[in-house]
Parts: sequence; structure tokens; C-alpha cells
Amino acid sequence: MIRAPRPADAAAIAEVHVAAWRETYSHLLPADFFSPSYVAGRQRLWRHLLAEPRDDMTIRVAEIDGDIIGFAWLGPGEGRDAEPPPRDRLLYAIYVLADHHGTGAGQTLLDETVGEGPAMLWVAKENPRAVAFYERNGFRFDGVEQIDPHAPLITDARMVR
Repeated sequence: MIRAPRPADAAAIAEVHVAAWRETYSHLLPADFFSPSYVAGRQRLWRHLLAEPRDDMTIRVAEIDGDIIGFAWLGPGEGRDAEPPPRDRLLYAIYVLADHHGTGAGQTLLDETVGEGPAMLWVAKENPRAVAFYERNGFRFDGVEQIDPHAPLITDARMVR
């Protein structure tokens, strides 16, 4: 089931956010990356987003039997280095727990947030599963890349549709 989240879902979404990063990127991150302060930061982020919803953002969660197993978060496009954004909408994040990959949850989350229209996103080039997913959905690399100083082994590449 896909639905809009409620403020009470903040802790569960933060747990999925952290767990999905652990499942996907642990081999590329420093050993202390998932510190208590990182986890607390994800919890603060989701409490804030859900307590103060914005009209220009769409957040959806996927759940099975009442348990949140994924989420997607769409907002306004952002340019880099004072450039205008290449698209008006940015998919900030979409994550589904590994046990639920291949179930259609990610596709449904993408459809419910982004739909078929133009959008942009950043994807870790080291995540071939995600790259293939976005390519199947019409996204293409535009040549812009960046490295997160907190995760120097991950190269984020921008994709647009």
C-alpha cells in the first residue's frame, strides 16, 4: 500500500532511511558513518518534514501489513553552483528495504511521486540497480557529477527526464 505519511511515521521512515543506506552503501562508507548522531539526524529530518509539510513537496511511504518498507520524497528542483535547475522537480530520495526489492514498491513510489513528467535526481554511480531502475523510467545522465565529502567513495551523478 502506498500512502501519504503522518507525523507519527517519522521514526519508522528514519529507520528505513538508515537501513537502506546500510544495505546499499556500507562497503563504500567510513566505519563510523552510521554514528548515533547520523541516526539522530535522520530522525530530526523526518520529524521536521512531516510536522511542517510543504505544498511544493510530495512524500509517500510504501507499507506492508502496517510496516513501512520504503519511501519517496519529491520537491522543487535545485541547480548547482548558482545555475538554474535543469528540471522544476527533484526526486530527493527513494528507498525500499532490500527484502522488498523487485516487489514493485519502488516503481509504485516513483509513479505516485514523480509520475511521467520531467524531473531530476542524483544517483550513486556505484549503485547499478538504482541506475538501471531510473534508466528504465526514462532518466538519463546529463554529465554533472559531485562527490559528498562525508562519503568520498560515492560519486553522485545527476539524471534528468
